[in-house]
Amino acid sequence: MKKIWIVGLLLLAVQPSFAQSHLSKRISLDVSRQKLSNVLELISNKGNFYFSYNSSIIKRDSIVTLQATNKAVKQVLDALFKETYEYRESGNYIIIKRKPVEATIITKPVTTAEKYYGIKGYVLDGISGIRLADASVYEKSQLIGALTNSNGDFLIRLKSKYNQASLTVSKLFYEDTTVNINPAAVSEVKVTMYPIEKNDVVISPEDYFLPDSLTEIKQADTTNTLVIESDSANIDKRFLTRWFVSSSQKIQSLNVGDWFAEKPFQFSLFPGLGTHGKLSGQVVNHFSLNLLGGYTGGLKGFEVGGLFNINRRDAGYFQAAGLFNHTGGRQAGFQASGISNTVLQYTNGFQAAGIGNYNRLWMHGFQAAGIVNFTGLDVQGFQAAGVVNFTAKNVKGLQAAGVYNHAGDTMAGMQVAGVSNFARRALKGVQVAGVINYAYHNKGLQIGLINVADTSDGFSIGLINMVRRGYHKWYIGTDETMHLTTSIKTGNKKLYSILLGGMNLDENKKLFAFGYGIGTEWVGTRHFALSTDVTSQYLYLGSWNYLNLLNRFSLNLHLRISKGFAIYGGPSFNAYYSDQTFTPPGYTNNIPENGYKEFSWDNNWRGWGGWHAGIAIF
Repeated sequence: MKKIWIVGLLLLAVQPSFAQSHLSKRISLDVSRQKLSNVLELISNKGNFYFSYNSSIIKRDSIVTLQATNKAVKQVLDALFKETYEYRESGNYIIIKRKPVEATIITKPVTTAEKYYGIKGYVLDGISGIRLADASVYEKSQLIGALTNSNGDFLIRLKSKYNQASLTVSKLFYEDTTVNINPAAVSEVKVTMYPIEKNDVVISPEDYFLPDSLTEIKQADTTNTLVIESDSANIDKRFLTRWFVSSSQKIQSLNVGDWFAEKPFQFSLFPGLGTHGKLSGQVVNHFSLNLLGGYTGGLKGFEVGGLFNINRRDAGYFQAAGLFNHTGGRQAGFQASGISNTVLQYTNGFQAAGIGNYNRLWMHGFQAAGIVNFTGLDVQGFQAAGVVNFTAKNVKGLQAAGVYNHAGDTMAGMQVAGVSNFARRALKGVQVAGVINYAYHNKGLQIGLINVADTSDGFSIGLINMVRRGYHKWYIGTDETMHLTTSIKTGNKKLYSILLGGMNLDENKKLFAFGYGIGTEWVGTRHFALSTDVTSQYLYLGSWNYLNLLNRFSLNLHLRISKGFAIYGGPSFNAYYSDQTFTPPGYTNNIPENGYKEFSWDNNWRGWGGWHAGIAIF
């Protein structure tokens, strides 16, 4: 008995339970001369679900009289709509759609002894009755397609070796229609198409316990949203695609949309002239050889084009072209071309182009271009360009360019450019530029002639370092060598740059000096600061033909008198090199002044201990 109970409990545990569908729910209602919209609201409330439908296909003001007792919802709906509509459940919704119209097929003996046989027909708009031009008619398994002409007529030649065929008719903004035909009997087909229905009415049960309380809400149905734009459609809008691909092939691609086949091989001379004909844009190939150029649905393998390769969706893993590669989806593996590579989603792998590489989203891997690399979001890897690397968001890796590198957000890695580097947000690495570096927040190292930042927790090494919220001071003073000295210090407390100069005021002991240095502030309080500087100055003593170089290591003691004003002073050690052998009239030859103990280590080098003092502003 115990075993029987255990088995019984196990059977109950694994017994599946099925929720009752909305269409099978049983309801009762009795309405007389009521608007159709009100009756639908009443059904919605009794069944506790939502209706969704397109107001253009249902006459909501129609007067309805209906009596139903304990009937399924589907039976009630069939009685309302006379079985001219179909119903689809989606979550807590019942979506009402027009039933597709069956195609009219004219049967007539067809000779199929030849390799191909022809099927003709025409396509109509089911609402207006107008014949539809540029509708795609194709057989998926045979990869054979045709377009209707301006009168809506088509002629498609199918292969006789197949025992059955299914014609699919597609057109942008219309519902697809499929017609099954008998190759030995069917000679003509009439196809009726209806526009895609975009549901704009939702009927909601306001309260399950109040069956006569009705609410109608007009809104877009998110479960039936028409998406027109896609990456495979966008690639067809590119200039080079418009130039090399015929209008009929682009119309086919727009009509057919997201249906794609997969084949092991394709060969083409030019788009539309190949093994897959005008449906080549709907085929993903494992091996693709394009003598001049190809237009395919995608690549999962190897592709070579004499001039170009155009893939509407994803491409991998090897692609090479004499001029350009276009990919509408993702790119994986290796992509190389003589002019340009374009990827409308993202790249994982290697891109090499003679002129430029373009990724609309992000790139993980390596980009090399003769002129420019562009990535619309993030880069993780290496970009190398003869002129410009441009990344709209974050860079994690290395950018190297002959002129300019751009990171639209954070740069985590290294930028090297002949002229300029730019990081719009943070620099968490190194910037090296021949002229100027910019980072909004420098958390790394900048090396360039000019370094610019808004804030800085890192280091800047250059002739001019400008940090808007950093270290800015102007010094005016004197020392044992010059009567008047001045210097400007910019950067941050960790490392600031110094532009300095000086002169003697005595007309008989003239001296002019200018130079550069770096320094750091070790201690800083509200009233006291301690810093050290290392500087090098050229001394002009009446002739440019000689080198007079004064190198100083200085200790600076600051006493802050008020905000923006301080006095400073301290000792210094000097190392002076000079190869000037005579003194022009009016210039000094006594550096430093008498009274300082000197030491020398050859004929040109001398050293001594000195001092400096003055005021600091800012």
